[in-house]
Parts: sequence; C-alpha cells; structure tokens
Amino acid sequence: MGLKEILVHLDVTPRSALRLDIAADLAVRESAHLVGVATSDIPSAELFRGNTMTLLPVSPEQMIARIRSESAAENAPLEAAFRTCLRVRGLTGEWRIAEGNPAATLPMHARYADVTIVGQPNRYEAHQASEDAMLASTLLLSGRPVLVIPFAGEFPSVGQRVLVAWNASREATRAVHDALPLLVRAQTVTVLAINPASDVGRHGDVPGGDIAAHLAHHGIKVEAAHTVTTDISEGAALLSYAADIGADLIVSGAYGHSRVREMVFGGVTRTLLNEMTVPVLLSH
Repeated sequence: MGLKEILVHLDVTPRSALRLDIAADLAVRESAHLVGVATSDIPSAELFRGNTMTLLPVSPEQMIARIRSESAAENAPLEAAFRTCLRVRGLTGEWRIAEGNPAATLPMHARYADVTIVGQPNRYEAHQASEDAMLASTLLLSGRPVLVIPFAGEFPSVGQRVLVAWNASREATRAVHDALPLLVRAQTVTVLAINPASDVGRHGDVPGGDIAAHLAHHGIKVEAAHTVTTDISEGAALLSYAADIGADLIVSGAYGHSRVREMVFGGVTRTLLNEMTVPVLLSH
C-alpha cells in the first residue's frame, strides 16, 4: 500500500515553499491526495472574560473574530500558493487552517494522513521553542510518521538513496514499515546498525541482516552495514555515514528513550532534530 494522503504543514517562513515542493513531488510520485495545513493559535473567548473583560474595548467574541481575521489574512498567501501548486501539478487536495495550540491541533490532523511533512525547528529563530513543541507532539501523539525537512539546504531528490537507522527496537521497526512505500521506490537502501554489540539479544549473527532480508522479500534493493563508534555520538555517526554514502533520506525511530531523558542527556533523536543535513522520516 502506498502513500495516499500526504499532509504538509505550511507557514510564513521562507522554507515553507520548499516543504510544499517536496510534498507535491511525493504526491505526484505516489498519486496521493495532498493536504495543506496552516496552524492558527486562536485562543478561547474565555481567556478574555473575567477581570480582563473591563480592559477590552470590544467583547471577547469580537476580539476572537479580530484575531481570526488577522490570521486568515496572514495565511491567505499560503493558501493561494498551495492551490496554485495543486493546479500546476495536477493534484487533488484540500486546504485547512487548524485553530488552537499548534502542539495540540497538528497531531490531530496528522492522524488522518499517511505521512506529515514539517520543517525542522530553526534554533536561530525566536519561535524555535513553539515549533519544537509542535514537532515533538506530532511525533509522540499522532501515531503516524513525520517527515522533517531541514531548515537549511536544497533537496532535489528525497528517497532515492535511503539510510535506515536500525537498532532492532520497536520504534525502528515502526519507522521501517512506515517507510515501506518510499523504500520500495528507492534506488538504494542501506540498513545501518551502530554499536550493535550494545543491543544485546536484539541482533542476529549479522547486525541488520534480519531486517534487510525482510525488506528484500518486499522487492527492495537493500544492503546491511554496521559500524562501531566510541569517539562521537551515535547520532553524529549516523549523520556522518549518511554523508559518506550520499543519502538523501534517513529513516529512524524516534524517542526510544523518554523525551525528557533525551532533552537532558541527548540521544539519536535529539541529534537528528538539531543537526540533520538531509530530510529524516521519524516514527515513534
């Protein structure tokens, strides 16, 4: 089964157009329905009630209407660009505005898509914290894979040369199977196990060999590889290996440890989200 519904998050940042192009390319390749969504953090009218009501020149309902109108005006160019993209690419699709806290609303929309495409939070911009929260909640709460596009770089192809991060965990297994529609179409797929000796009991005689054999049964051209690293983190080793083989997509499980632990102590997921150099498909 292929990807039949693709959701792409669009916003007013410069990288939004690139995400739309990548989403449209993928939708054309998969003959998929493309959904564009912009988030609009519109509060409840209850926020303006009580003591603050006497300070407002208008009613809470009028204040919400004003905020909604301003948000619609801000998102109008995004909708226009999205609809133009559908027409030019010959795609079916729909436009949505998700009202409310983005960290709560985007996961709800993502549950009804085969994959959700979002941007990497830009740590050099002021809104990085809210974007990080939205991405993390979509990964952890939607139950669907998330394709994250880096905030820097150009990506003329996504999914032709795929590197799979494999540690035989539940999250890695989920990611591999979520990525099957992409892996089937890829020119090359490499399954990489990093420091496999640390995952006692998970790997067979050949680290990555079992999952490679499974993917081969799906008609995927795949090879298994493993590496040992002691001087850099596993996340850094993964990104280095991706550069060495010219990968244009990394597939990885997300948050095998708790998110709090990874935020404090680091982990592969945090390294990928902070330092990614190519698009990354993540599943939790």
